[in-house]
Amino acid sequence: MSNSAPPRAIPSRQNRGPAAAADNRRALITAAREVYAEGGLGAPFSAVAKRAGVGQGSLYRHFPDRISLAVAVFEDNVRDLEEYTASYDRTVDDLLDRVVDQAVVSTAFIELITADMSDPRVAGLGERFYRLVAGVVARDHAAGRVGTHIDTDDVTMATGMLATELARADAAQRPAVATRARALFHAAFAPR
Repeated sequence: MSNSAPPRAIPSRQNRGPAAAADNRRALITAAREVYAEGGLGAPFSAVAKRAGVGQGSLYRHFPDRISLAVAVFEDNVRDLEEYTASYDRTVDDLLDRVVDQAVVSTAFIELITADMSDPRVAGLGERFYRLVAGVVARDHAAGRVGTHIDTDDVTMATGMLATELARADAAQRPAVATRARALFHAAFAPR
């Protein structure tokens, strides 16, 4: 007679089917940010599924290609910016700070998403971003925080330039690049 305990059953991961779709999608987006921040666009697409703890089929159901995944990441970014800038006290400076925060963790996707600006999914995000920038610029004009010589196109261009420079910089240099760019924009945007 043995005194050893019976082997414990290893719990199997329950397949929740369609009920897990939203959680899987969120997990994939989070994993994509991490995987591509670490390995750049050269990181295997399959690494995203592995990091998220979901199967390849789930990855491809949600995101059939890298552009779909990049659009999802930037859709989250735009939604965050919309919520963040909804408060009347948010300024162009606040917007630029938030863009820096987002760009640092989304650098690999910036090159990918800007490669095809005519893609309707990308264009729609651009329109949403433009509208939120227009609102912030109008508030800053009214409060005298930004010169009347600055318009929505100027701020939109500045955010694109900032994100692109951050994406091209080595990770260790990104804070210095952000500081320099922000100082340039702050001086250029000031009332005259």
